[in-house]
Amino acid sequence: MKFIRLFLSRHKLKTALVIFTGIFTIIFIGFFIPLSITFLYLDHKYPLALPDKNEDFAVTVAAYDKTPLRSFPDKKGVWRYPVKITEVSPLYIEALIHYEDRWFFHHPGINPWALLRAVFQYAKYRRAISGGSTLTMQVARILHPHAKTIPGKSIQMFRALQLEYHLTKNEILTLYLNYAPFGGTVEGVQTASFAYLGKPAIELSRAEAALLTVLPQAPSRLRPDRHGMRARKARDKVLNRMAKLKVWSEEVVEDAKMEAVDCTFNQRSVLAPLLARRLKINMKASKNRSGVIHTLIDINRQQTVANIIRDFIHTTPKRTSAAALLVENKTLAVKAYVGSGDFFDNERFGHVDMIRAYRSPGSTLKPFLYAFAIEEGLIHSESLLVDAPFSFSGYRPGNFTRNFSGPVSVSEALRRSLNIPAVDLLDRICPMFFDSRLRQGGFKLKFAPHVKPNLSMILGGVGTNLEDLVSAFAAFGRNGLSGKLRYTPETSISERRMMDPGAAYIIRRILKDMHRPDLPGGRLSLDRSRQVAWKTGTSYGARDAWTIGVTDDYTIGIWVG
Repeated sequence: MKFIRLFLSRHKLKTALVIFTGIFTIIFIGFFIPLSITFLYLDHKYPLALPDKNEDFAVTVAAYDKTPLRSFPDKKGVWRYPVKITEVSPLYIEALIHYEDRWFFHHPGINPWALLRAVFQYAKYRRAISGGSTLTMQVARILHPHAKTIPGKSIQMFRALQLEYHLTKNEILTLYLNYAPFGGTVEGVQTASFAYLGKPAIELSRAEAALLTVLPQAPSRLRPDRHGMRARKARDKVLNRMAKLKVWSEEVVEDAKMEAVDCTFNQRSVLAPLLARRLKINMKASKNRSGVIHTLIDINRQQTVANIIRDFIHTTPKRTSAAALLVENKTLAVKAYVGSGDFFDNERFGHVDMIRAYRSPGSTLKPFLYAFAIEEGLIHSESLLVDAPFSFSGYRPGNFTRNFSGPVSVSEALRRSLNIPAVDLLDRICPMFFDSRLRQGGFKLKFAPHVKPNLSMILGGVGTNLEDLVSAFAAFGRNGLSGKLRYTPETSISERRMMDPGAAYIIRRILKDMHRPDLPGGRLSLDRSRQVAWKTGTSYGARDAWTIGVTDDYTIGIWVG
């Protein structure tokens, strides 16, 4: 009897399994397969519109530490600083996922339980208590705005399914990080972090992460710079949720609540405006476009140099401008770029980039002439030259002081920037040879139309710009090697031999000993590694004043005019 009962029980179990399998197969064939076919058809007919970076996308030019130097909005006026998940604080990711969508990594774009809960709560309380939208649905609404109606919600859910079908979870999350609204014309957590908190998103504290988590729910009503108390209350709600879910401890949350919500809104950093404009134009001309341009600018040095130039220029007459360029010798990386005295001063033509403007270099070319003459064996550092009135085929140059010193050594002639010895030396070395040597080293001078190299070039009768001049002078700090200046990390080092190391060493040693009675100790030097070899130049009529300085580590050029 037991055997028979056991057999029957097993037989019923098999029968039940067969029936259940049949019912499931019918449901799958009759419901899921047609639904899938319908989805694929609609997906093909109404493709997902993802952001196109080849369009007029918002661009941010950033310093080496990712601090924004200048931001450019897109054609809709939106400011956006693109960011990857790895560039955002894990605290923010934790707060976002656990507050907005705990099942984000498990649902297919729609969370039916969250939708049912939202419907029942609305029916019970006659108002929205909790949202049923997943993070994927929020991304869908950002990319495809819709009306807050039942048809609109249906379209949102369809777009969410499309996102899950075409993208990975991390790609969807990245879209949210870059396109979520944070008030005004600010989109993306990185932009919001700099605009409200003055720091990158990777450095967010728990309190700051909670604040930026809740802000997209009501960007205008919760803006921390306008409604601090309201924003703090919403932030604390997120912190309480994190404690309730035991993601963060009670002690940590209580400490986070003590942080004040004291934000100022600054969406438009303008720290290197002319460099940013230049790089943006170059990016637009190329096909390699992205929303962020990383530079090699050192933000601290950039701000220091810019402040010095701005403070100085405001003591000068109107219509006067200035520019400065700081380069790291070892890598040829540009660490500070100040293209004008004050970008916002129209009377001083602040919008004109004087780093790239061609001007008369005055006497700044003389160190190269002496270096080439040393290489050719025409002189050494203590050779005697004559500083006296002289005519070179009808060309009669004079000194800046209008006095003459008679016999002078090469070192003294260069340090004092005497004109007659320099013209005499150029006459012996040949202007064509001098121009050719500069070109071989990557330094191309600009001559007037139909004008060939001549003796006046050594006194400023030619054109150059601060960028090329600094690039060439870097050779005195790089054992005779000049190179193309680097503005972005992806630019490789490109070098040329300007002069041999011995000539570079001799000229730099001469220029280190220049006397400055206005400085402590009488010379521009601190310790041995920071001793400055420097050269000045003044164009005809004092329209341009140049100073180029070289140390072991840096080369800096300054123009005022």
